[in-house]
Amino acid sequence: MLLAQITDLHIKLPGVLAYKKVDTAACLRACVERLNALSPRPDAVLVTGDLVDFGTADEYRHLAACLKPLEMPVYLMVGNHDDRAALREVFDAGYLHESGTGSDFVQYAFDVQDMRVIALDSQKPQESPGTLCDARLAWLEQQLEAADGRPVIVALHHPPFATGIGHMDDMALDSQASSKLEALISRYPNVERVLCGHVHRPVHKRFAGTIASIAPSTAHQVVLDLHADAPSAFVLEPGAFALHYWTEAVGLVSHHEYVEQYDGPYPFFDDDGALVD
Repeated sequence: MLLAQITDLHIKLPGVLAYKKVDTAACLRACVERLNALSPRPDAVLVTGDLVDFGTADEYRHLAACLKPLEMPVYLMVGNHDDRAALREVFDAGYLHESGTGSDFVQYAFDVQDMRVIALDSQKPQESPGTLCDARLAWLEQQLEAADGRPVIVALHHPPFATGIGHMDDMALDSQASSKLEALISRYPNVERVLCGHVHRPVHKRFAGTIASIAPSTAHQVVLDLHADAPSAFVLEPGAFALHYWTEAVGLVSHHEYVEQYDGPYPFFDDDGALVD
């Protein structure tokens, strides 16, 4: 099983740059081209939120156009920049309309070969931080029970842990929801990974007896500055994405791959088997 995770696309209206600097649509189109060229090709692509920048239907139409060339199934999640109603207006995928909670939450579960993926809605409308109410957590518990010991990935936009990047930690999942999520997941050793976005950097932490992992953005990245008073700023480091590779013998292994291509590959050894030096 190979699952690609892309996140924090921040698609704007055609021709509009994010922060007057970043062509997020061009970044996504390059990422789609790269994903299509991968060998082996991912079985599916999970997009962990902040699909667009202002949550308008026109932005989602632009997103749909950028994603159209993608040659594998794609699953969209909401982040703090998204609007559930506008997303559903543009994308008619059935999974977006079946929350299982009797509410408008965008959360669902699907299978990628032997792996069960559970997508949570951590959005708190009109606010940057995230949360998980009791209804969403109860739904997660039902899904974990239904997995019946199968390997599981739990995904949500907001990370349930602090990264040390202060201005992003102020906008993470709220502490009460994080504690409840940790207590719940810790009861299920078959949860192989908790996948997140939001921070625009690759970050990993032990969480609830498993690993919580943040993927980098396909576009701009947040500056890595661990000073307590670090300013809120972004940097044009290369866009990237995560690849989560599962085999029964090994378990789940996660890689980060850059969108941009670089020189190589070059061999370590020559034709006679000698180290090139």
